[in-house]
Amino acid sequence: MKNTTICIAACIFARGVDGFIVAPLSPVNARSCLSSAASTTDLSSPPPTPVEKVVVLKDADAVGEMIRAIVVKEAEQAIAERGHFALAIPGGSILKMLAGDIANKGNWTSKTTLVYVNHKCVSMDDGDLATHAKARTLFLDNWDGVNAIVLGGSADGEKEAKDYEDQMRALSDEELPKSVDGFPLFDLSLIGVGDDGHIGSLYPGRQEVLVGKDGPWVLPVAMKDPPSITLSLPVMKGRKTVIAACGVSDKYPQGKSEGMRRAIAADDETLITFPAVGLRDSATWVMDEMAASKLGDEYLN
Repeated sequence: MKNTTICIAACIFARGVDGFIVAPLSPVNARSCLSSAASTTDLSSPPPTPVEKVVVLKDADAVGEMIRAIVVKEAEQAIAERGHFALAIPGGSILKMLAGDIANKGNWTSKTTLVYVNHKCVSMDDGDLATHAKARTLFLDNWDGVNAIVLGGSADGEKEAKDYEDQMRALSDEELPKSVDGFPLFDLSLIGVGDDGHIGSLYPGRQEVLVGKDGPWVLPVAMKDPPSITLSLPVMKGRKTVIAACGVSDKYPQGKSEGMRRAIAADDETLITFPAVGLRDSATWVMDEMAASKLGDEYLN
């Protein structure tokens, strides 16, 4: 399977942070060490996303339909090649997209391992805060046989991150394929982008986004209470990565158009100011017309 990446309504990525020049920030916990980030005083902005990597669809329904079609396509391809499908998903609007009609579930869900891109450190039964509980209600309970990797349910971010990574490392190469150097490669990663540029729980102004391939796979993020865990940026970048964001929502009443402009094309954003720019170089971005409305004509024509 070729190493490609797709971004929906936001962005997608498939290379590590190597090559980005980063500035030193205030210290964070040990698992968030910047083992592969350069300690220089300059921070460069990556080139804008190539026009051919941006797909604009009519509305949120069309974006959701495309995401579900991509899931099915990648699942069937991975199972045909390896016998198993490794999928990473976030919370938020993508959960609702996955709740729509999805084809041929009986052929692939029982051969699927699902990992969360990020998750709050709460009980897995917490219907208000747990992505896993929301996913179960929306669609996961109807995905017969799927192997969902879940947290232990404590509020200890350090412990939950370590334990989650241990579970991932214990998966066979069939369940979670690895590169030649043992790095995980999801068949498909679905990623959402916040209007502040955060992806997973990698937030602007923090060091976690700079952790490279020789750092931890899973990081604790004690930015809020309760804390969260998140995949590192290189781990999010699977064989194919799709980021979705659409128009106006309850969480983003002003829409995501400005966020998409900054993520895709702004020439003054860096990994630290807007982490989603780390997805530019190899992502295909799929969004609705409202989310794309502040992009230049070169992206809209």
